[in-house]
Amino acid sequence: MAEAIARREAADVIEPCSAGLYPLGYLPELTVETLEINNYSLEGLSSKCISREAVQQADLIVNLSGTPIEHLFSSGPSRLRDAQQIENWDVPDPYGEDPTTYQRILEELQQRVQGLANRLRKEHRSAHP
Repeated sequence: MAEAIARREAADVIEPCSAGLYPLGYLPELTVETLEINNYSLEGLSSKCISREAVQQADLIVNLSGTPIEHLFSSGPSRLRDAQQIENWDVPDPYGEDPTTYQRILEELQQRVQGLANRLRKEHRSAHP
């Protein structure tokens, strides 16, 4: 859901690419329904595993897993460049919950994405007055 939200709400400062530690391989029905009800596009969304290439290309990794990921890819050419590159969001996974929970999580993600986007916009303005 965070990827769809970032695509619509923050495309000017975020180029989202979602991936998981243990992806299902499909979008859960309630994820699809919640996004559609809230008028978010499903285009390009998929359930996929995080890759070394994604880590290498990322300027920022937003961790929604609830699991520390600093150790991931900690060796070799794709290791995380520094701890500042990871932002941990304590957002519960709604998988297996009811539609109300999915909606609540979507709304929380909207707030968090908007906050991140606003911070990035401010940083961009400061760096390019």
